[in-house]
Amino acid sequence: MVIRDVPMSPRTSLSRVLEDFGPSLLDLAYGSPELTNEVGGVVIHDPGDEVSYPSHGIVLGVAVYGVRDTGRLLYQLGEHGAAALVVRGPLERDESLAEASAASGVALIALAQGASWSQLTALLRTHLTEGDVGDAGGESLGGVPSGDLFALANAVATLLNAPITIEDHRSRILAFSGRQDEADQSRVATILARQVPDGYLRILESRGVFSELYRSDRPVLIAPATIEEGETALPRVAIAVRAGDEFLGSVWAAIGDPLTPDREQAFQDAAKLVALHLLRHRAGADAQNRLRADLVSTVLEGGMGAAGALDRLGLVHEPTVVLAMGLAGQNGDHAHVTAERQRLTSALGIHLNAVQPRSALALLGDVAYAIVPVQSDVTIGRERAVQIAANFMERAGQRAQAVIGIGSVATEPLALAASRASADRALRVLLNSPTSRRVAAIGDVYIDALLLELRDLAATHGDELLSPVARLVAYDTKHQSHLVETLRAWLDAFGDVIAASASVFVHPNTFRYRIRRVAEVAEIDLQDPSLRFALMLQLRLMPPAKPPVKEQGRSGS
Repeated sequence: MVIRDVPMSPRTSLSRVLEDFGPSLLDLAYGSPELTNEVGGVVIHDPGDEVSYPSHGIVLGVAVYGVRDTGRLLYQLGEHGAAALVVRGPLERDESLAEASAASGVALIALAQGASWSQLTALLRTHLTEGDVGDAGGESLGGVPSGDLFALANAVATLLNAPITIEDHRSRILAFSGRQDEADQSRVATILARQVPDGYLRILESRGVFSELYRSDRPVLIAPATIEEGETALPRVAIAVRAGDEFLGSVWAAIGDPLTPDREQAFQDAAKLVALHLLRHRAGADAQNRLRADLVSTVLEGGMGAAGALDRLGLVHEPTVVLAMGLAGQNGDHAHVTAERQRLTSALGIHLNAVQPRSALALLGDVAYAIVPVQSDVTIGRERAVQIAANFMERAGQRAQAVIGIGSVATEPLALAASRASADRALRVLLNSPTSRRVAAIGDVYIDALLLELRDLAATHGDELLSPVARLVAYDTKHQSHLVETLRAWLDAFGDVIAASASVFVHPNTFRYRIRRVAEVAEIDLQDPSLRFALMLQLRLMPPAKPPVKEQGRSGS
């Protein structure tokens, strides 16, 4: 999973990563991190797939266990110029691993037990992009690089002589200082989860801590709180971070002794500096999102600027395919639908970063578009795109109402506009399909896409229904019968009365009677294959029928 493929800021060295994450998350086992001045990205090693390794990257060995596999991978990564390999701790001490690390030049790092790979990925992503967008090249606030929340956390920790965390307004960890091993188990759990534990939040809420924090401009002292019986805990001191009347978040310190008046004043001054950095951090993230959305939009529209925009996205020299993700059943509350769309777009971005490096994603209107690099072979490229989308939908779960349409493989920049158009066509089929299908390439639903477009054309021209179908519709309207539904079911089942009757929940004898009435009312011969094709096409062009309702003793026509 490549998090970045462009040069990092010089301050983002491997030593800096280890220093900021500390032994509570990452522990250096072997190697010399000071040899890597700039981390080039983060990638998840997948032994079953071809992975593109960024130069000087950190490789996450999610499924790497044992001395032999670890040593073999170290040598392999050395050939790709990787900076470090992270494996699940605790690590078995072995001289061969020390030799492999030294020979390959790749540092070996252990991930703490209890920390998930997704948590580490998210933390690294935040850490490596700190202050990255709109950086003025040395711009600083209060002596700390602008927007660099981890550097700021360490500065405040030094000021207070205590490990601290910077949290947003939802108690999610934005950054933390070193020395977290000096705190208690609740703090360690908070760092590992990147979120204050629910049990601890409930305790704080019951004590009225957050109410006091929202009201006060001064540090709030919080008595020790434990979740599990037998735990020990340190007191906390927290202060709100505000920009005017807006509550941006808070800073929390685990302290052994009460703050002196000087340290309390320093904490208040630090909160004002944190507010500036949070605003700068938020503005940078917004600018980055807007820039990426503009580039993706320019690429997908085609034209003279497409190649340049694709070059800035780092995708100009390889085949790509467009994925279009939309939400099915968007009839709920607008705010809820918008939040769900943004949530799924973010989740898709993380998934793409994990499985296909250098993908570009942007939410344009109601659709999230991803430009994904694939192999030049059209068939293999399409299958890869379908696999990526299907894996995401599987991980998103059945509750996610998203569907993904996949366009054609584009072998040159100007072809991406056509790939976007075909992805939109596939997406429309899925959004209008009564089936549970959630992913489709345009080649798999091409005929359905043509039928939808033919329906649009018929509606534009005001075309009339085929005469036999018109007679059935008129009869159903007058007599409250179900002849159109019967004909549709019979055609869909290729004349299998048992299957057709089951699909509309009626007895086979009742269905046989109805199909005879269809032939009589419509004045048609159902044995004529050309007529059956015309009828099927006409019914496909009609608006989708409502799902059949199970009948209670309904019979007749």
